[in-house]
Amino acid sequence: MAFQIIKADITKVKADAIVNSANPKPTYGRGVDSAIYHTAGAEALLKEREKIGVLTTGEAAVTPAFALPAKYIIHTVGPVWSGGNSGELLALEACYKNALKKAEELQCESIAFPMISTGVYGFPKDRALQTALMTIRNYLDGTDSEMEIMLVVYDRSAFQISPALRSNVEAYLNHQTNSFPTAAKFNYSAMPEAAPLPAKGKKRSRRNIGRPRRRKEVLQEPEADLSLTGELSIESLQERVAHVGDTFQQCLLRWIDEKGLTDVEVYKKANLDRKLFSKIRCNVNYVPKKQTAFALAIGLELTLDETKDLLRRAGLAFSPSSVFDLIIEYCIENALYDIFEINALLFDYDQPTLGC
Repeated sequence: MAFQIIKADITKVKADAIVNSANPKPTYGRGVDSAIYHTAGAEALLKEREKIGVLTTGEAAVTPAFALPAKYIIHTVGPVWSGGNSGELLALEACYKNALKKAEELQCESIAFPMISTGVYGFPKDRALQTALMTIRNYLDGTDSEMEIMLVVYDRSAFQISPALRSNVEAYLNHQTNSFPTAAKFNYSAMPEAAPLPAKGKKRSRRNIGRPRRRKEVLQEPEADLSLTGELSIESLQERVAHVGDTFQQCLLRWIDEKGLTDVEVYKKANLDRKLFSKIRCNVNYVPKKQTAFALAIGLELTLDETKDLLRRAGLAFSPSSVFDLIIEYCIENALYDIFEINALLFDYDQPTLGC
């Protein structure tokens, strides 16, 4: 079980079920609807669609997928945007819910959604995305299904995160990347002048021959004060020392116990497949990919320092020059632990997403 946002042509995505943002009548129009019909085989698909008849907004029905790389097409009718006060949000939520219910009934292992209603139906792109993420998240939280769910974005113009979040992240990235000193900012005039070089061919004075050169004094730094200060107690120091050699897996399992979470809660919040999490639990020396380590830190809602410590156990670290790392850093510093929202943000910046 995992959720992905991918950029692709939905007619080429391999999944058990492909969702079509359908016309309410047994016909097809433009956009995704037209592309699905023509790729599947318009004549054969239309005959099956006619058997269903008229669909109401939010309703879902199934036909074979014919020439598509899928088993089924789930047709659902998205709402037309009318300002937001006519039940459009609930209707769009119903599209995702009913399509997922149909896929579950068909025992599908994977399903691919387009961005429903963001085309000619005029649904605001950021609100359509928020509704899709919320509905899929709620479904995954409330089921033991291992179904893989994909949100397929064909044209980036149909994808938009919250403008406020985008603005905040952009400001954060600009601040972080502009905070590094550059060569142009270095004050070379403040450097001490170098001692003049001896004239070419000049020899040492005879009276200095045989005498050892005088060594320059080496300034010794004062010894570090190892006394306990602030809130660092002997008990907490002993606890740190006790876990200094923990592997990534040992540190992860310790955090799960300390947070009072179950394995299921953690791998769901981290958007990880159960089988992958099982591999981690069974291998004390497991070394994760960076995306997996970050996903687990998000699932555990670790602080930035705690996340850095977890990464170190796997030989990883934050990079101040990586947009991917800085976005994760922003999310953790601002207690944004919804991995679906984080993945939408990463996708918006053309970065790899977290989880499977």
